[in-house]
Amino acid sequence: MLHTILTVLFPLIALIALGYGLKQRNWLEDGFWRGAEKLNYYILFPVMLFLNLATAQIQLNIIRDVVLVTSIITVAVCVLLYSLKAIYQISFARFGVYVQSMLRFNTYIGLAAVTALLGQAGMTVFAVIMVFFIPVVNTISVLAFTRPADMQVLKIISSLLKNPLILGCLAGGLYNLTGLGLEQGITQLLKQMAACSLPLGLMCVGAALKFGHINQDLWRIVWNTSGRLVLIPLLGLGVCKILGISTLTTQVLVLFFALPTASASYVLTKVLGGDSELMAKIISIQTVLAALTLPIFLNFLI
Repeated sequence: MLHTILTVLFPLIALIALGYGLKQRNWLEDGFWRGAEKLNYYILFPVMLFLNLATAQIQLNIIRDVVLVTSIITVAVCVLLYSLKAIYQISFARFGVYVQSMLRFNTYIGLAAVTALLGQAGMTVFAVIMVFFIPVVNTISVLAFTRPADMQVLKIISSLLKNPLILGCLAGGLYNLTGLGLEQGITQLLKQMAACSLPLGLMCVGAALKFGHINQDLWRIVWNTSGRLVLIPLLGLGVCKILGISTLTTQVLVLFFALPTASASYVLTKVLGGDSELMAKIISIQTVLAALTLPIFLNFLI
């Protein structure tokens, strides 16, 4: 089984490595990567989310299980991180980094892995996770960087409503509820656009990797990466077992919790004045090490 999992994950790892190699060789200009990220973030990826959710057969018990498990894990992680913040007087610039690196997830890797390993049924569960978790984790991430005196609820809500990933999820979910089908020509168009998203997104993930001066923040990276890639998926597995969650939903949830943090975390960190250099290092190390930890978890689950 491990050989099968590695075989399935190999294209994902290879595309990330390809993106990294192309960026390091400067074979493509920086403008290409900025344009590719923008195209994917604002158009291709939301289209893929819309298509999957609009056509998914979503059952109420899946929604219940996903919301319950992700809520328990999110609350537990937030309580721990905010306790550490109070004890060690962690600055907002770094606290936001820790929150994102523990809670945000690389959707490109997750979707590619779920689609390849668990098919349409697994994709439906993952889509439910995205609908619920993307708005939640984006809100928590913004709040982690925000001092109480600067907190503006309307501004936070406005930024969330402008998030293309959230809009794609909401549009797909609402369209699904209407019970209307998609015209064949439109479906094929959306499928062609969606097919471009994951390969391009994975190469952009690789292009964004940065490994300079890692030793300066080594202990922060070590505890952070260990928590994200090992402890949180183990906690997720334990919660699923205790609650008696179905096998497929457990597999998708643990895979989700074992994903590295999102590459987009760097952008949010920079925009909100956080420690963007530390964020870049954590993203890079988590992404590389997930190639080792993810197959191990999947080997015991699938």
